[in-house]
Amino acid sequence: MSPFLLRILLPILLLVVILPQKSNGEFEQWCVADVQATDVELQAAIDYTCGEGGADCSKIQENQPCYFPNTLVNHASYAFNAYYQKFKHNGASCYFNSAAITTEKDPSYGSCHYDYTP
Repeated sequence: MSPFLLRILLPILLLVVILPQKSNGEFEQWCVADVQATDVELQAAIDYTCGEGGADCSKIQENQPCYFPNTLVNHASYAFNAYYQKFKHNGASCYFNSAAITTEKDPSYGSCHYDYTP
């Protein structure tokens, strides 16, 4: 194999090995708050997801495992992901009026576990 071809193929192969991937070829994705979103956008999206949206936001309540850090971005990230994982197979997206983004990096920390639904 030529050195030129190796320089092209090696980085591609490394990405395939490094990125988390399910056996069916899907990459694991979580939905989190976009740090560029405004507080107003984040709060409106939290109100929706934890209210009429039907996401389980109990873990971001006081004295629960995902309450700290008690910031709008962290609470929004948990709420967005809870909604996204629950409804993504029904066509839900990770958008929330551009207040959210997807990530392949598990956002869980300490005793706060972010769900992932294959």
